[in-house]
Amino acid sequence: MKNTSALLALPLAFALGSPVTLAQTVTTETKAPEAGANSFTESQAKDRIEGAGFTQVTGLRKDDQGIWRATASKGGAQVNVSLDFRGNVTTN
Repeated sequence: MKNTSALLALPLAFALGSPVTLAQTVTTETKAPEAGANSFTESQAKDRIEGAGFTQVTGLRKDDQGIWRATASKGGAQVNVSLDFRGNVTTN
């Protein structure tokens, strides 16, 4: 019986000891950015957008819905890009 209990406890120990997932930058082409109270500074917003693979980020501004919007380049194409309060980077 002791062996069975130990075998059952192992997966539970791994699950409880697993690292916490931190906020991630997600880039998507289809989902609209979510409106909300955005706490990113302009510098942080630019860093997040660049971290998602965009370059030449210009015209960065936060709109009345709390979404950072800019124009940027990716793969040689100029696109409109958005960053919502969750850190999601989207193009439109």
